[in-house]
Amino acid sequence: MDRKYKVSFALAVLTLAMSGCSIFNKSSKTEVIKPNPLPKIEQTTSLAQVFSQKVSATSAEDPLRLRIDADNDSLFTLDPKGEVAAYRGNQKVWQTQVSKQGLSSGVEAAEGLVIVGNKKGQLFALDQSTGAIKWTAQLSGALISSALVQNGRVIVVANDGTTYGFDSASGQQVWTYKLPAETLSLRGQASPVSIDSRTVLLASSNAYIYAVDSLSGVLRMQLRVAVSDGRSDIQKLIDIDGEPAVSGKFVVTTSYQGQVTVVDLSVQRVIWSVDASSINRPEISARQVFVAEDGGKIVSYDLLTGQKLWENDQLLNRKLSNPVILGQNLVVGDLEGVLHLIDPSSGTIVGRAKSSGEVRTLRVIDNQLFAATRTGALSIWQNR
Repeated sequence: MDRKYKVSFALAVLTLAMSGCSIFNKSSKTEVIKPNPLPKIEQTTSLAQVFSQKVSATSAEDPLRLRIDADNDSLFTLDPKGEVAAYRGNQKVWQTQVSKQGLSSGVEAAEGLVIVGNKKGQLFALDQSTGAIKWTAQLSGALISSALVQNGRVIVVANDGTTYGFDSASGQQVWTYKLPAETLSLRGQASPVSIDSRTVLLASSNAYIYAVDSLSGVLRMQLRVAVSDGRSDIQKLIDIDGEPAVSGKFVVTTSYQGQVTVVDLSVQRVIWSVDASSINRPEISARQVFVAEDGGKIVSYDLLTGQKLWENDQLLNRKLSNPVILGQNLVVGDLEGVLHLIDPSSGTIVGRAKSSGEVRTLRVIDNQLFAATRTGALSIWQNR
């Protein structure tokens, strides 16, 4: 276990404790801030569950975001105890015990491969058709975020900030790029994100984003996207743990104790920035940016101007997941497994569905909602 990993884990626990309690008298008793009750709504839309699978849970103090993926009409799931499985529909096609050391990254499936990793820095590439392990690699730090497979490269960021590019066919290491590593940081690491077929975007705990050539690892751009006015080491934390969202020439980032920032890649500069704290990936749809803040507020901004279009504070202290657009609705999950459907034009909650356990990850693939919770509930939903 690398040093940064241990410091980040302890700090994450401290941060959660600080956000969940407030000191209110001299005897140092704490008052737990309770999540808002579910608001009464007039449900006008709902979701239908089309897939459900249970895997092992992760610790409540562990902020891992397990992720399932789909490719070539197959679904690929991961169990933290070390197994990877493939499904077609609801039928299991194969299951492979990959690591006795467990697995700690999300799944990335592309170019005939399924990529997963663990806390020991071991990276595994499996054959999508059979589940056979095609190659493995040893990295310099824990793997707690998903890889990216792009243009014949497997790109992955270790928790010490070292980014690796491997040849997807052979597993040979082609390049590395070292992100700056902060002494103190939240335990988390944004996954690499594709800008185009030759460029990958990396986000770091120092509030910078980096554009790197995916084939060679050559740096093409670096840009600071958040600043901190904190005084103590903890107050100065300004990690980007949620993946940047990319839409055309625009990149949107969120940061802990920092800002929501929009960058114009064509001129490589920030076009607007607004103070907000979030460790989740933002969402972009048309000309709107959606952010689920750490405290539970959901805010929509105009992509081009940064003007606040609406905010919803009905879900405060419910530990919201990243927001995603599914069809005509915005969806966000919470600590009780509730999936909230929100009208993106007004911020009004228009429906809900129920999963099991704290929702850690949402993503949309082929107009279906993929959800993963801390308790190991993996599910897929679609609009009714």
